Amino acid sequence: MSDTSTANSQPSATIRVWDLPVRLFHWLLVATILVAFLSSEEDSALAPWHVPAGWVAAVLIAFRLVWGLVGGEHARFANFLKPGQIAHHLRGLFAGKPERSIGHNALGGLAIVALLGTVGGIVYTGATMQGEGGEGLHEALANILLGLIAMHVVAVIAMSLITRDNLIRAFITGRKRAALHPGVPDARPPATLAVPLAVAAIGASTYGALALDPLAFTPGAHAEAGERGDGAAAKGEQDDD
Repeated sequence: MSDTSTANSQPSATIRVWDLPVRLFHWLLVATILVAFLSSEEDSALAPWHVPAGWVAAVLIAFRLVWGLVGGEHARFANFLKPGQIAHHLRGLFAGKPERSIGHNALGGLAIVALLGTVGGIVYTGATMQGEGGEGLHEALANILLGLIAMHVVAVIAMSLITRDNLIRAFITGRKRAALHPGVPDARPPATLAVPLAVAAIGASTYGALALDPLAFTPGAHAEAGERGDGAAAKGEQDDD
C-alpha cells in the first residue's frame, strides 16, 4: 500500500464543528458588546460609537436568528435547544462526570438564547424608550447582560478544563479534536440557500435600522444633533426674554 493510501485511511485529527459565519457572528458580537459598554459613559472616548454599536448588534441578532434555522448543523437552534436534556446534563455535572458535547450542551443552549434575548432587549429599549424609566430599564438589562456574560465565560472555561475539550479554540478554528469525540463525523454544512437568506436578513435589518434612525450607523451624529437641539432651545429662550 502506498503512503498516500495509508494517509487517506487514517482518521482525521480534527472534526469540523462550527461553520465560519456563526464564528464570525460570535466574535463580532463580542466586539460590538465591548464597544457598547466602553462607550456608555458620555465622557468616554468611544462615546460617539455607542448608538452605532447598538444598531450593529441588532443586525447581528437578525443574522443569527436566520442562521439558527438554515446554518450549519450545530449552529441551528434545533440542534441545541433541548430542554429535556437539562436534567441529564446537570446530573453529570453534579456527579463530576459531565459528558462532552460536540456542539452546545443543554445549558449552553439556554445561555445562548438568554444572551441573544437580552441583547435584543437592550437594543429595543435603547432605540424606542424615552425618559428615566426607559433609561433605567436599558441600564438594568445591560447589567443583566454583564452577569450572563460572566456566567457564560466561567462555564466555558470550566467545561474546557473538566472535559479537556478546548471550547474557546473550537470557536476560533471551527474544529475539535476527533479523539475526544470518537465516531462523530464532520458537521453538516449550511443549507443551500443559507448564505442568500443571511445576506437578505442583514440587508433587511440594516434597511429597517436606517428607516427608524437615518443616523443609526453614523458615530457621534446623535450627540451632535442633541447639541444643535439644545442650542436652538437656548436661542428660543433668549428670544422669549
